[in-house]
Amino acid sequence: MTSLNRPYPSYHDPTPWGAGLTVAIMVALLSAVAVFSFGAALAEVHPLLAVVVNLVAVGGVAPTAWRWRRAPVTRWVLGGGAAGVLLGWVTLLLSALAA
Repeated sequence: MTSLNRPYPSYHDPTPWGAGLTVAIMVALLSAVAVFSFGAALAEVHPLLAVVVNLVAVGGVAPTAWRWRRAPVTRWVLGGGAAGVLLGWVTLLLSALAA
């Protein structure tokens, strides 16, 4: 039975924690490095530019990520990406405060 509100059928197999967490960690690391590198390069031009570009990028990605959050495989990638972006932002903030 599929409900009209759910675009995917309910998933009753066991959750693949090992593979899912591996994917989430890898995506988190890659996105954290990308956010930090790109943000640091933009901050050299102007710190406000780095903040604005990061907020615009997250605002553009957020609606799609919100729609895909219930897909069985995509949720691991989205969780890792969200954690990576937050980690990248925290690292940028700490490096800006240390400078």
